[in-house]
Amino acid sequence: MDPESYLALLASRLADGVARLPEATRVRHAAYLGAAQNADGGFSGREGGSDLYYTGFALRGLSVLDALTPEICEKAAGFLRQSLTQSASVVDFFSLLYACLLVQASGGPDVLANSPEDWPERTAATLETFRAADGGYTKTPGGASGSTYHTFLVGLCYQLLGKALPNPTEIVRFTASRRREDGGFVEIAPMRRGGTNPTAAAVGLLQLTGSEGAALLAEMRDGVAAFLAGMASPEGGLRANGRAPLADLLSTFTASWTLHQLGALDRIDGDEVRAFARAAERPEGGFHGGIWDEGWDVEYTFYGLGVLGLFAAS
Repeated sequence: MDPESYLALLASRLADGVARLPEATRVRHAAYLGAAQNADGGFSGREGGSDLYYTGFALRGLSVLDALTPEICEKAAGFLRQSLTQSASVVDFFSLLYACLLVQASGGPDVLANSPEDWPERTAATLETFRAADGGYTKTPGGASGSTYHTFLVGLCYQLLGKALPNPTEIVRFTASRRREDGGFVEIAPMRRGGTNPTAAAVGLLQLTGSEGAALLAEMRDGVAAFLAGMASPEGGLRANGRAPLADLLSTFTASWTLHQLGALDRIDGDEVRAFARAAERPEGGFHGGIWDEGWDVEYTFYGLGVLGLFAAS
């Protein structure tokens, strides 16, 4: 993967910050994630069997902890191979591609070694079946209108494939159409108020589209930063939208990372955000989704580590 790609820069920034956390913190979360691996090599959410989405997050968490061992990778590779022939959504495509890269980069096998030589081209052609008439991409083929989040994931898939995102001008136009007067972006066209996570996806999309997207992002920077800073909650984290009563780790992470990318991380109180993440941390390892959440999982553990890592290195 290109060291200057979006995912590589994110992973490098988080790994640098997480490495500065106390050793006891890193050890307990690595132990939690390692123990969460299923017999088939995959990882689950809060219920059900192994799932590409949660496997991707578990591997990402272990990677930023520098705890993604060859043994874990070998087991994960077995699950990923079994997943190669299954039908997939955009989320699954992204999760699979990134998981395969992490496994190989961390001393595991090349899961895609026996795939046809033209598998990147075939994958790109499949991704284009998710494209909607409005220029965005949908969750599954044939959707009527694009999703900000799924369009962002498709952009990341193209980076993982080492390919340029097709029709970047159209993507920039699509992304701009999802901006609202409050300075944020929405997930689907009918929505009137911006949300934290669609805004983070939109900013990422504009970064993926090159100079045209960068120029538009520069114009929008202050408004986007103000919108995200306005999602701060009394508990110290950030909310998913202006009507959400409480903060959650997903929104706290995506907002913090996006503000960092905009050079505006100082718009929120790092001590309060860090304290919120600590309050969602389990003594045994792993993170809850927020202080309101009684459950925990590998996805929120990645977000929790990400928040602590961002502010440890700030």
